[in-house]
Amino acid sequence: MVLEITQIGNPVLREVCREVSADELASSEMQQFIDDLIETKRAANGAGIAAPQVGRALRIFVVEVKDNPRYPYKPEAELTVCVNPEIEFLTEERYLNYEGCLSIPDLRGKVPRCPHIRVRALDRSGQSFERVVKGITAGTFQHEYDHIEGVLFPDRSDPKTFCTWSEFALRHEDQVRRDVETVVEKWGE
Repeated sequence: MVLEITQIGNPVLREVCREVSADELASSEMQQFIDDLIETKRAANGAGIAAPQVGRALRIFVVEVKDNPRYPYKPEAELTVCVNPEIEFLTEERYLNYEGCLSIPDLRGKVPRCPHIRVRALDRSGQSFERVVKGITAGTFQHEYDHIEGVLFPDRSDPKTFCTWSEFALRHEDQVRRDVETVVEKWGE
């Protein structure tokens, strides 16, 4: 089921989300919620979505990029469900990239992101995993992780870079495509 996406101003987007217990994760209700979260992300053409974006203050997010018309310049990323995740930065280097958010319609802004991270989390079945993520995809994981910490991309952006999606397409998208190619060339993903 496609869920309603919570919009900026809703206090749940500013909460530090709670961890999900093993019993809770194993429940049919939570498994259905994860299915619904994935379906909602896909219906909205998001690169990822976190539980607070559908009104649930839980430490769960999903990332997936495949033939995404909203982000045609992003490299593909396999579906990854992260429960109770932790992120470790593996370099001091940062790149700037325009980000948008399903919870903040029609706004983009440049955000500094780490191009080399390690993600530790549980998958939807409760199994621990660790994954090194690089490049633009690393930024997507950080964006979703920020959501479960109560942080939105404008908190990390220079307000002078804010623009609507149409202005982004008109004035910035060509440069962003080149910048993404540079990041992917250097870091992969």
